[in-house]
Order: sequence, then C-alpha cells, then structure tokens
Amino acid sequence: MPASSDSPVPPPGRRVGATYRVQVRPGFDLDATAGLVDYLADLGVTHLYSAPLLTATPGSAHGYDVVDHRAVNPELGGEAARRRLVAALRAAGLGLVVDIVPNHAGVARPEANPAWWDVLRRGRESAYARWFDIDWDAGRLRLPVLADTPDALGDLKLVDGELRYHEHRFPVADGTGDGSPVEVHDRQHYELVSWRRGDAELTYRRFFAVSDLAGLRVEDPEVFAATHAEVLRWATAGEVDGIRVDHPDGLRDPAAYLARLRAAAPAAWLVVEKILEYGEELPEWPVDGTTGYEALAGVCGLFVDRRAEGEFTALDTRLTGTATSWPELIHATKLAAATRLLAAELTRLAALAPEVDRSDARAALAELAACFPVYRGYPPEGARHLAAARAEAGRRRPDLTAALDTLTARLRNPDDELGQRFPQLTGAVMAKGVEDTAYYRWSRFVALNEVGGSPAHFGTPPAEFHRFATARQRRWPRAMTTLSTHDTKRGEDVRARLAVLSELPQRWAEQVGRWTAEAPLPDPAFAHLLWQTVVGAWPIERERLHAYVEKAAREAAASTSWTDPDPVFEHALHALVDRLYDDPGLHASITAFAGEITGAGWSNALGQKLVQLAMPGVPDTYQGTELWDNSLVDPDNRRPVDFAVRRELLARLDAGWRPPVDASGAAKLLVVSRTLRLRRDRPDLFGDHRPVPAHGPAAEHAVCFDTGGALAVATRLPVGLDRRGGWGDTSVSLPVHDLTELFTGRVYAGGRVPLADLLGTYPVALLAPTDSREAS
Repeated sequence: MPASSDSPVPPPGRRVGATYRVQVRPGFDLDATAGLVDYLADLGVTHLYSAPLLTATPGSAHGYDVVDHRAVNPELGGEAARRRLVAALRAAGLGLVVDIVPNHAGVARPEANPAWWDVLRRGRESAYARWFDIDWDAGRLRLPVLADTPDALGDLKLVDGELRYHEHRFPVADGTGDGSPVEVHDRQHYELVSWRRGDAELTYRRFFAVSDLAGLRVEDPEVFAATHAEVLRWATAGEVDGIRVDHPDGLRDPAAYLARLRAAAPAAWLVVEKILEYGEELPEWPVDGTTGYEALAGVCGLFVDRRAEGEFTALDTRLTGTATSWPELIHATKLAAATRLLAAELTRLAALAPEVDRSDARAALAELAACFPVYRGYPPEGARHLAAARAEAGRRRPDLTAALDTLTARLRNPDDELGQRFPQLTGAVMAKGVEDTAYYRWSRFVALNEVGGSPAHFGTPPAEFHRFATARQRRWPRAMTTLSTHDTKRGEDVRARLAVLSELPQRWAEQVGRWTAEAPLPDPAFAHLLWQTVVGAWPIERERLHAYVEKAAREAAASTSWTDPDPVFEHALHALVDRLYDDPGLHASITAFAGEITGAGWSNALGQKLVQLAMPGVPDTYQGTELWDNSLVDPDNRRPVDFAVRRELLARLDAGWRPPVDASGAAKLLVVSRTLRLRRDRPDLFGDHRPVPAHGPAAEHAVCFDTGGALAVATRLPVGLDRRGGWGDTSVSLPVHDLTELFTGRVYAGGRVPLADLLGTYPVALLAPTDSREAS
C-alpha cells in the first residue's frame, strides 16, 4: 500500500547500528525476549532483531509459516507482550528490527489460516482466492496429505460438518455435506491426493518444494495491504526501526514490491534476504542492502589457505574414486530439482507456452533453469544471465534448439506471464538444487559449502577482501553483515576450525584416510562430509550428531532421501555415529585431532568475528554466537541459549577480567562487546574501509584495515604463522597519536608497532583514539 502525500510520517527512530538476532518462539516468547534487553544494551547492540512475530502455525519453532497477518502470534504472548517488549527496548535506548515473510503463508493446518480455510470452502469465489498463487484452470485445488495407498480416502471422516483425515481438518462447502465422506470430498473445491503426488501435481505455487507453504500474490495491492497492515502500523507508530524481508526472489516482481514497501515505510532500515552468487551485484532496489551472506563468504574465506585447493581436490578424488566437477554436479542437481521436486511449478510454466510441444517445453524450461548462473535475473543484468543460460542449454541439448529459441524470446519480455513466472522457478531451483542438495554431496572442503558462498572459490585473499569491502562501503554501507543465521549450514566457529584444515592438507588426508579405513561408510563422499563435521564441531552431543547426519544424508539424496529413506544405509550411518562415542580408540583419536586444531580454530574465530563486526555495514550477532558456537544446520542452530552464562561472563569482563583464549569463549565475548560498544558510542569512527599494510616476513598472516578512525587487526593462517616462528619483526604502522587497544587496554603512541607486541595477548586487536577508551 503506497504512502500517499498526506500519509503520516513515522516518528524518528533510532538509527540501526548493530543488531542481535533472537529466535523468538514458543518456549522463548516476547516476554522472555524482553528479559534480554539489559544484556543486549550492555553487549553494545542498538537493536533487537527478531524472528517473525505474526501468528504462525501452532507450535511453529521459526515463525516463517504465518497463518494470520492481522495479529501477533498468541503463542509468543500476543499484542500485549509485543507492547511490553517495545517498552522495555525503549527504556534501554534500543530499537526493534522485525522479520517479515511476504512470499508465502503456512497452510499445513487449514483451520489455523482463516484465508486458506475460506479458499478451500468457497474455491475461486472466495474473497481470498486472489491471495494465493493458484492455477484455478487446472482443476480442483490439490492438497498432498493422503497416504500413498489406493484406499487412503477410506480413512476420511465427517465430523462436526468438517472432513477429517487423521489429524487433518478441512471445510465443507455449503450444501455439499450429504452422503459418505468420499462423496462429500468429491464435491469440494479441493482434492486430497497422495503426499507423493505433491511435487508433480499441485495446483498452487509453493515456497521452494514445501507444500505446507503456499505462495502469496503480494503483487496485488489489496493482498499487500492486507498482509502488511499490522507490521506497517508498528513502523508508522515508530515501534519498528527496521524490516528484514524474507526471500524476495520468490515474488512475482520484487522491485515493484520493494518500492511499495519503501513508500509505506519510508524511514525504515530495509534489508532483503537476497542471496548473491560470487561476483553478482544487488540490483538498485530502494533498500539498504542484503542480509549479508556475501559478506559471510568473503570474511570466512579470508581464513582459508588457497594454496591447499589442489591437495583437497586430489583428496576428494582419492576418497570418492572419481573426479567430481562442481559445474557438472550442480547442473545435475538443479535439473533434478526442476524436473522432480518442482515438477508442478514446471508443468504450470510449460502450459503457458502452448506454441511449443508440452514435453519439449518442460525439458527446455528445466534446462534453462538448470543452466541459469544466478538465483534470479533482474533487468538489465537479467538479460545477460538469460543469454548465458540459453547458450549453455543449447550446448547441452541441441535437440531442443527450436523450443529454447521460442521460449527464450518470450522470457525476455517482462510483460509476458511466462517471463514473470520463470524467475520464480530459477531461484527455487538454485536453492533446492545447490544449497539443499549439492552442498551435501560435494564434500571436498565443506567450510565453503555455505549459503551465499561458492564452494568452487577456494578462499579469499586479503586484497580481494579489501576490494569487496571498499565497494560495499561505497555502494551499500548500510547493508547487514553476518557470520551465522538460522539458515547457515554450520556455525561460524565450526567453519573457523575447519578453515585450519586448509593449512594442514597432508595431515588431514592422512587422518581422514585412517578413519575411513577403520570405520567405512558405503557413501565415501558423505563419509568425508561426516568426518569434517565431526572435527569441526567436536565435542558434540551424540543425539545432535545423529540428527544432523540423518538430515544431511537425506538432503544429499544420494544414498538415502526424504521421500525414500534407505533403512540399510541409515542404519550403517547411525551405527558409525555410535561408534565414534563407544569405540574408545576411535573416540580418543577424534578428540586428539580436534584438540590439535582447536587453538588455531579459536584464532580464526576471533579474527573473522572482528572483521565482520568492524567492516562496512550493520553487523548482526546471531543468538548465542558471542561465545563459541558449534551449531550445525537447523534446527540445531535454533537450540536454547544459556544467557545466564553470558551475563555472568560479561559482568566479569566489565570488572576488568581479561580472559585467556580458552574453552570458556569469554575471549570472543570480549571482542564482540568491545567492538559493538565502540561502534555504538563512536559511530564517527566507522565510515570508511582502507587497507593498512603490514610489513615484514609474516605480513601475509595479518589482515589490517582502517574503519574511518579505528584500526582492526586480525591474524590469518595461524598454523603457518606458528611454523615460521611467529611474527618476528613484522609490524604495522599506526597513526601518530595515542591509540588504545580495546581488548587489552594498552596504549600505543603511534608509529610502527611490532605485531608480536600488538597481538601478544590476543590474535586480534582493535585500536581507537585514546579518548574512545570509555567504550570498552
């Protein structure tokens, strides 16, 4: 709903300087979140950044399955609790950033979603029929809930004027309730079908391949207004300073949507969960930037030794018995996603091109999606990406030349419905084919297999990082930076420890070779992923590792899958996990090796955290990651956080304790709190990015940059630094005035300072003009 010229101007909010993400959920509701406010203020953030707050499917642990856009989720405490949270934030001088979900709504429980229930009851005559992206011309609305048996409908029952299938409830249209349950079912606007038919036969657009999440048509101004009214009311009242937009690539017209949202919330800090491929630029949308996955990739890559790429490729080939091509792998997984997981969406697109044989249209569109080099193309760059996809698709499928030419001509037309819908498919194909499949199959070096990353791009040299950060300061200085989110495949400190392996390729090859020989798994590629995960997260609770390997193996869909679990393989997988804990020799070997790399992993973790917090952008800290975090993929990374421990450690730091770099993680809390406080108290020191060179024999091991008044220094490749005997006479030149190093409290007079002195206590340093020391 665009703001008119006489729309009320929101009261000035607090400028978003740094955020702390909290997974507000049943069990940790809005009142529990309000109880964190004093801790977050002490930590140094300016804003709480919450998971979605609108009413979600009952019991939802994440909130991205909104069922009612009119109200705050009662399981979080409802509107009253939201107001209490806002009041607590205001009293502490903090603000609120909220997460919104414009692309889809939760439909797993129709009775919980009033709009969806009405659509099921009244069909295309429902006042809400235009809300959802339904192909009404394809017949009844198909819902994939039945068991995959011929007589599944026999379990239908009529109860209280509703159709019931086990725990599922469905409405009955007026005047259609007489007869047997099957007869009543056959008169409805919807048809219950086997869950196995969902990927191929659904008649509504989904979020990726999740049938419980139905696509919304927010391109319709009335749908936008109805689904955004509550959040925009908060923004207009000055109760929300920032909005995070979930998955804009799924929308029909993201640029138009974001223009409408910006007009409706002109004062909001607006960031989008747009995943950029390596080297891809964010379109010039009316937003402040992305949620920071590209920053995550660049920062983490700084701590990976590029020189090990060849050895890891050779190791992967040796372990798996085949040389795996990343481009060929992702083409195969994307094509499978397009033709299997997203078959229903593909069928709908093919039907929009009646001038092409239906089979050829499906094959050509799937090939174009599999060859599309980015998640989604946008003008004007989108034409280049489409041309690249057309060329590659033609090379792979010359038999489809005529179909490819016809379809590509239509896809170039932004007014063509086919051209509008196809980009919604390419993003889903990339996410399901690469993030959710290939990342679990290609285990060459899994620290790189991260959302927004490029596993084929082995590490980020400092010069490349500085170019990236400088460009970010120039173009998107208010974009978010992050190292961990609820969507990352593994926690930031797991990746930091895994980066150490890039400095020990031969040692790792020997060790993993012994383990795979001693405890083999039928899938050698997945075995390599498992062993890397184990050493990256060790020690990890047995039940967490069991849950992770089952999910990861099913996502890989190589030896087992979600739709067809292989009990023999999964038994072998779980038996191997148990052996890691029950075999004393194997357990001791894992513990010893993890111990070898833990110290260097801590160094990397502190280094990447400082770089992320000090570089251009608005830094986010994901809940709990101010201490060491060995989380894996969700739901593991949504586990409860022990805030009492964090409060106690922060109080000790504020009392003058300078902790060692040890298992407590207090050193990381020191880095996080002192950097965030400096950004909060002296924002004038953070408005630039200028590389500062180190001088001397170990210069390659230092990352130094001026933030516009402060100086950040981090150690990279710590194993190699130790091998060369330390910093020696390597130094860095400081500005010629007094600077306080905020982690140790030491004061430097400026000039050339030995890194052995500057980094003698911690592997990182943050220096600011001495009059800024109160920020520590």
